[in-house]
Amino acid sequence: MTAGLAPAAESPQIGLKTQLVRFAATGALSAVVDFGLYWLLLEVADLPVNLAKAIGFIAGTTTAYLINRRWTFNAPPSRARFVAVVVLYALTFCVQVGINWVFYEAFDEGLWWRVPLAYVIAQGTATVINFVVQRLVIFRIR
Repeated sequence: MTAGLAPAAESPQIGLKTQLVRFAATGALSAVVDFGLYWLLLEVADLPVNLAKAIGFIAGTTTAYLINRRWTFNAPPSRARFVAVVVLYALTFCVQVGINWVFYEAFDEGLWWRVPLAYVIAQGTATVINFVVQRLVIFRIR
């Protein structure tokens, strides 16, 4: 429990440790979808960095939400929850694309690790925001 808060009302049988492990596993799979598509669109299709990142983000976060709702947080479908997720993902979209762009531009063009490091910094920030808000707010909505 965090600061006196009980686990999400819909999934009292799933503890914080289990949720963290499941969230991390789901995040790893979603990151493969996100980064793989981002890299392909950036390097192979030669799309602009922000467009490639946006498309990868949308594919990765859609994957994450669908898995997290059922497996990580064991939450039934809810229109209010879906709206809350859309708002959260819009916020983390801006955070992630913005941070990715800042670091992508900050690193020299010839560095092989430019794209993956910018991605990891942006993804790490968005992941922390997503877990905290989903656990404490979104998956408590009935």
